[in-house]
Amino acid sequence: MDISAYLKKRGYLTVDATYRSKVDEWLDWYQGDVKDFHAYSVYNGIQKVGVRRASLQMAKCIAEDWANLLLNERVVIHAGGFQKRLEELLQKNRFTVRGNQLIELAFALGTGAFVEYLSSDNEPVIDCIRADLVHPLAWDNGVVTECAFGGVRVIRQKECCYLQLHVLDENGTYSIENHLFDNETDEELLLEEYCLDLAPKVETGSETPLFQIITPNITNNFDLDCPMGASVYANAVSMLRSLDLAYDSYTNEFALGRKRIMVPITMAKIQMTKDGTAQPIFDSNDVAFYAMQLPEGATQEIKDISPPIRAAEHEQGIRLMLNLLSKKCGLGNDRYQFEAGGVKTATEVISEKSDLYQNLRKHELLLGPAIVGMVKTLAFLDGAAEPDVQVSFDDSIINDDNTKLDNNIKLVQAELKSKLTAIMELNGCSEKDAQKELDRIAEENRRVSGSDVDLFGAESGEDDGGKKSTIGFSAPDEEEETEGEDI
Repeated sequence: MDISAYLKKRGYLTVDATYRSKVDEWLDWYQGDVKDFHAYSVYNGIQKVGVRRASLQMAKCIAEDWANLLLNERVVIHAGGFQKRLEELLQKNRFTVRGNQLIELAFALGTGAFVEYLSSDNEPVIDCIRADLVHPLAWDNGVVTECAFGGVRVIRQKECCYLQLHVLDENGTYSIENHLFDNETDEELLLEEYCLDLAPKVETGSETPLFQIITPNITNNFDLDCPMGASVYANAVSMLRSLDLAYDSYTNEFALGRKRIMVPITMAKIQMTKDGTAQPIFDSNDVAFYAMQLPEGATQEIKDISPPIRAAEHEQGIRLMLNLLSKKCGLGNDRYQFEAGGVKTATEVISEKSDLYQNLRKHELLLGPAIVGMVKTLAFLDGAAEPDVQVSFDDSIINDDNTKLDNNIKLVQAELKSKLTAIMELNGCSEKDAQKELDRIAEENRRVSGSDVDLFGAESGEDDGGKKSTIGFSAPDEEEETEGEDI
């Protein structure tokens, strides 16, 4: 089913076919199977022989790493009163797994999307759509305002193309059109017959779209006016190619450089065949020996042929290319090590990953609002009030936990940071939750010792303002005299 052709018949301007070809190229590298590169032929002097080039699959590795850095189990979403219901919905939709997979595909193919809708039993559903199934219909200043999403469904043993259009109506609210096509004939099928849970058109009543587009926060330099993103390795394809060339050559060094022992055929064990000819006998599993017919008069001797393996040269080349690829994809200079370089301290890691830190924060600028929009849409579909949503991303890769704790304690003691802000940063929680935690700690300390104990090492009996606490027992002021007693 050609979705772009169908949308053009409907009068929609879709993304140019040139960009779609780039998505196909990025997908080939993601799958590690690029036509005319990983499969090629070599002429051996007699005929062309098909050869398969070895691959390090670094395109997928890079996309996986970005997904793991951006959306992992340590990312926390705060949604106020909608929190409990949100956690239930995210668990039902397997968001921890599916969300991470979508980020991986979005960084590999340039674009991805979260799409929310109500199921037949009125439960909010999160659908994850990859780049080749995303078809922007309208956009403004790089922001997609209307979009079509495709997908494949197997219904009644028939492979169908499912198409959903999110369109902004004249009244300023969004409506959703649902279409179903036969993938073989492109014939449109009746939803009433094949999908009883889908209506041809749904009025959402929402002024905001029920989808969120996700792209790497880098400029699409292949089509500057296109609202779709570029793969995180889009400008490093030549490095991926060079890296696989070097790795393939490295593996061939061992395949072609194996030890061979050339044995004159006159020294080999001979047996007579049924037709009366003599044939040497070798163990078919022993590939080290090769029977060689020597010319008459040549010295009959066994020769050991052991070609040298250029391991060091290949390792140096692969190491250099990995560093270039890592730098080009925004992961820093030494993200991938071809050999272990010893244990490094947390300070060294933070210093060396400064490029990674900046690029990670840059990508979060786009991913954060997309997650916020997704949560608000789920609340809208669930009939709940719009929550105040905050996303706390994981920075443990950049800052080690012990170092972060020590820094916060020092800043609080130096009165350069409040205890409330420190708890928010350490626990990755909202200000309201941090205040509850601070009150809970203070109450526990009062019950144990009868006085305030400062979490961050300040003197007991003082609050943030430096005033003495009135909680607990205190000795009489030294300057006051006690009546009825001789001093």
